Amino acid sequence: MDVLMPQLGETVAEGKITQWFKSAGDAVKPGDNLFEIETDKVSMEVPSTTAGVLAEIRVPAGEVAPVGAVVAVIADGAAARAPPAAEPLSKPAVAPAAAPANRLQPTTAPVAAAQPAAAAPIKLDPFFEVRTPERNYGPARLPGGSSVTPLARRLAAEGGIDLATISPSGPHGRIVARDVEAAARATPKAAPRPRPTVAPGVALAAGPSAEDVKALYRDVPFQEVPLDGMRTTIATRLVQAKQTIPHFYLTADVEIGRLLTLREEANAAAPKGNDGKVAFKLSLNDLIIKAWAAALKRVPAANAVWAQDRILRFERCDVAVAVALDGGLITPVIRRAEVKTLSAISNEMKEMATRARTRKLKPDEYQGGSSTISNLGMYGVREFSAIINPPQATVLAVGAARRQAVETQDGGVAFTSVLSVTLSCDHRVVDGVLGAELLAAFQRFVEQPVAMLV
Repeated sequence: MDVLMPQLGETVAEGKITQWFKSAGDAVKPGDNLFEIETDKVSMEVPSTTAGVLAEIRVPAGEVAPVGAVVAVIADGAAARAPPAAEPLSKPAVAPAAAPANRLQPTTAPVAAAQPAAAAPIKLDPFFEVRTPERNYGPARLPGGSSVTPLARRLAAEGGIDLATISPSGPHGRIVARDVEAAARATPKAAPRPRPTVAPGVALAAGPSAEDVKALYRDVPFQEVPLDGMRTTIATRLVQAKQTIPHFYLTADVEIGRLLTLREEANAAAPKGNDGKVAFKLSLNDLIIKAWAAALKRVPAANAVWAQDRILRFERCDVAVAVALDGGLITPVIRRAEVKTLSAISNEMKEMATRARTRKLKPDEYQGGSSTISNLGMYGVREFSAIINPPQATVLAVGAARRQAVETQDGGVAFTSVLSVTLSCDHRVVDGVLGAELLAAFQRFVEQPVAMLV
């Protein structure tokens, strides 16, 4: 039985095996953990689903494999054989001359020098969770009247084969894959065209290469830090977000004196368990999550995401919250935050943040969400503008609380606690007035926090 690299989330195209719990030749049974994988979001142990002997490990620890690749083979005890030395995926196998360019080959046979190269990782567009064709491979019917199967069109486009020069052998005069394969064997292979690293239609501004940049600092000591999966995903998504989403920004100062008082009173009244531990301890961020969910509920037109040819408006408020990790960040989602109590939001946020930092979140715990909160106030940042996380249409950037002098109604001066928030909006979904209404609703809930509890 082949053990395949699982897919942990719709947008995950590959995973890195960080360790093997079993060695070649070990007996395994259903439920035994085989290996641990790490993606750009999570780490997870993969158990065996069958009993037998781990006959072969094809992807050693430290190597990256595409989703669906065979990483190991489990055989029954009688069929177990001595495993060959595992070879990293980075060493491409030599493809036979008769194989068409980029043709997907079966992965059930053992790796050998004469076997076709393994299929490349699927390139996913991080804007969409549904895999879509990277391009149109041409019409199904040629000007001469011959029809072409979809697979034949793809193989011809990838191999640079002119379909007009191929004689059809399929039923009813159709050009099928074997016709293209025969033409590929008779035609010298063209060098493969590099695939775009961003979504189709997104043009990146030309920039200096890595060697050009290093040349600028040839006299300066430096250390090269290779990009891991998380940093690569962040770079790709945010470049695309800034290039394709028409951002605009709204900033407001919000008085949080009553909010701080509510937090202090709630924490003082928190019940204690038999072990003496309090049931909850609210943070300012917990209250901001609740207020933001209440604001999205109050302004439902802004509780929406962009879906290319339409806008999706939600009836519930799922709020994503940015959590910093080593080398990146992740956004666990508080589902139905508008109906949850403050204590429930606080405990859920603490538990998810802990698992996020150890990369133990499940994909459905960090995917989705109708809006995001990014809070840098605990780092002393007074004000900043966050980049929208597509397909969402809004993100709220929260700065640090500060004491500020304000004029009272009788003309005097008083000091109050204030923080600055900046709302980033996707103009395709949220217009200026709608964004202002959303920010004003949030301001009212923060300055009059009792309103969000009823």
